[in-house]
Amino acid sequence: MFQLLYSLVHAIQPFLVPICFCLAWGIVILGFWTVLSAIRNGVANAKQMHQIPCTNCQFFINDYRLKCTVHPSIANSEKAIHCGDYCPHSK
Repeated sequence: MFQLLYSLVHAIQPFLVPICFCLAWGIVILGFWTVLSAIRNGVANAKQMHQIPCTNCQFFINDYRLKCTVHPSIANSEKAIHCGDYCPHSK
């Protein structure tokens, strides 16, 4: 039994270094790909959130109980991006 295991280890030993090398670099590339994907998704989410016009609207009162006097249920959400009642502050 021990002799069979010993011969098996010696038979696959020349292939272990390249296999471990490829696996190690595969893990590094996978980690790098995951970080880039998270950054790309974060930037896309930030771009979409910056399209929300609520803070520049005259109906937005910035109170946590009632954020918008016209549409309080959609204020500061993605649904407010194309709000029909948006009216910018007059300064």
